[in-house]
Amino acid sequence: MPTGARPSVLDKMAEMAKMDSTSNDGRPIMTALTLRNHRGEDVPVAEFSATEAKNSFGRVLDTAISQGMAAITKRDRPTAVVLSLDAYQALLDAQHPPLDTLSHEFDALLQRMQAPAAGDAMMDAFDASPDALGQAAVAAAAGSR
Repeated sequence: MPTGARPSVLDKMAEMAKMDSTSNDGRPIMTALTLRNHRGEDVPVAEFSATEAKNSFGRVLDTAISQGMAAITKRDRPTAVVLSLDAYQALLDAQHPPLDTLSHEFDALLQRMQAPAAGDAMMDAFDASPDALGQAAVAAAAGSR
């Protein structure tokens, strides 16, 4: 990951999953299910059958807290995931910045479009010949490089 880059939610969860591969009572945790992070690394996720989860929910909860998540399987297929509060918060936090950023960008663009100069420029564009529009497009493309 580049220096200064924010770790992704999956990276945070993958790091949590790497922390511990044994339960609190020292028994190894089954980890056939994996989560792939953005670097393409498969990270094991602890699995519990639905029956195990029902009979030993404290163990499932301890695993989710220590590793970030635990999968619950039914008929050997993952059907649910128990997340730690930190992992859940990381998922929620990952949703807000892009939406907030897009909202701010839209508001700024709308503000610029409503300025008198933008209206004058739009009228000039409507009045321009196709050749003049083509020349302006070429000039704008060359200036953006």
